[in-house]
Amino acid sequence: MYRIVDGWIQEARRVDSPNFGPRPESTEPDLLVIHNISLPPGEYGNSCVEELFTNCLNWDAHPYFSEIRGLEVSSHLLIRRDGELVQFVSCHERAWHAGESCFAGRSNCNDYSIGVELEGTDDEPYTDIQYEVLQILTRTLLTHYRDLNPQRIAGHSDIAPERKTDPGPAFDWARFRGGIADTGGDK
Repeated sequence: MYRIVDGWIQEARRVDSPNFGPRPESTEPDLLVIHNISLPPGEYGNSCVEELFTNCLNWDAHPYFSEIRGLEVSSHLLIRRDGELVQFVSCHERAWHAGESCFAGRSNCNDYSIGVELEGTDDEPYTDIQYEVLQILTRTLLTHYRDLNPQRIAGHSDIAPERKTDPGPAFDWARFRGGIADTGGDK
């Protein structure tokens, strides 16, 4: 289990993003959203995701970046291919990861969710260490946030099916769920 202080995972490397805001009054996180990201698409191990989430990406550094020029987004957490855990926004705050979204009839998922990005793509298998870190992180969050439960874990594709496909077919939900089973869990 990880330790959480003021919404920050103490074992994560902290990289503050300016792309966040307050959650609506009296709103606690009760949804975990799993995403994937790589910049440029399919390239790993560089600083581009951190630069995007901190509004420091050089838009001219790669042709793909012209498609996302000016985008201001963030996520609470990123799990890199090597298992490094990076946190950009306190879980007490509203990160800008879900966009137009809906879960169980409730819109604006950013208001009440925690977003976790896996460094990857929809169709390339995630690493063993990414699953391990995600499972430890999920067990920690389920223990810490009383309204979060295994049935309130979704992929970005589940909350924005018309727009998003991540974490994609390469994400092994059964494997992930098996690693959080001691919390009573199913997606």
